[in-house]
Amino acid sequence: MATMKAAVFVEKNRIVLQDKPVPEVGPLDALLRITTTTICGTDVHILRGEYPVARGLTVGHEPVGIIEKLGSQVRGYAEGQRVIAGAITPSGHSFACLCGCSSQDGADTPHGFKAAGGWKLGNLIDGCQAEYVLIPDAMANLCAVPDGLTDEQVLMCPDIMSTGFSGAERGEIRIGDTVAVFALGPIGLCAVAGARLQGASMIIGVDALNNRMAVARNLGATHTLDYRDGSVVEQIMRLTGGRGVDVAIEALGTQNTFEAALTVLRPGGTLSSLGVYSSDLSIPLGALGAGLKDIRITSTLCPGGKERMRRLMSIIEQGRVKLDALVTHRLKLEEIESAYELFAHQRDNVLKIAITP
Repeated sequence: MATMKAAVFVEKNRIVLQDKPVPEVGPLDALLRITTTTICGTDVHILRGEYPVARGLTVGHEPVGIIEKLGSQVRGYAEGQRVIAGAITPSGHSFACLCGCSSQDGADTPHGFKAAGGWKLGNLIDGCQAEYVLIPDAMANLCAVPDGLTDEQVLMCPDIMSTGFSGAERGEIRIGDTVAVFALGPIGLCAVAGARLQGASMIIGVDALNNRMAVARNLGATHTLDYRDGSVVEQIMRLTGGRGVDVAIEALGTQNTFEAALTVLRPGGTLSSLGVYSSDLSIPLGALGAGLKDIRITSTLCPGGKERMRRLMSIIEQGRVKLDALVTHRLKLEEIESAYELFAHQRDNVLKIAITP
């Protein structure tokens, strides 16, 4: 039996490189040979035991690779073709897909943590921090990479670009809107870029790391605020003349950032939540306006599927957004444990790590 190297969740605080069998290909599947992947903040939640997955699971959900083998029923693709697949791999024919919410395909699957939604790779099935990954429902999920784009240019598409942009889309940002983005990690930075593309005229990024605030300004932030300089709520209210923001995007997943995002909304504004929360949230009465403020709270799971991937790569191909600066480190798959240590502790100004087998 052929084997491969894979990053495997062993127990809390232990993801290690192990040998595993190369997956067998079913009729509708595709086997990808991974050429580049990366670590996501959600993988760190798995590492820390904050998000439960099965022991022995291969983690990772951001694949760029070459089609090694196609299932017998897969049409429209060829072995040897360079492709990506989204972190979310909808079937295209489930109840959720047919209702227009393909990111929730599989949400009814029995699982210990029902917030899983339709996220399968590296959650319910083996993921892509490995030499090979099996992509289910390949015809709904594989998308060819344009010849002129490198692996690193499209590495953000499977998850963080799709998620960050969706935060802006779900917030229904309009031309001329004022937007605040709380936390300028990779997803928050993509939310900044998405807000600019949606037409926001004032984009306020909130963080404490100078390198992240600099990247945010390059991606379209008109203002950046250091939360260590005093109350972020007061700073934003001063910037907006007391009006508040039309849309607040929460991209960290903590009570403090959620509450601040809610508090700075104008009446009738929208809080677009992207964070993965590891504990219960509470909603303060004043920020909610006792339920009478006409505000809207919406959450987003990364949209997937081949058409979403095509659209995102089209934006990159046309030069509408450049996310190259998000790849700050490059390591081999054999260094995956060191990569997790670096990323989980946010050392050396890390944003994203390009990992190559």
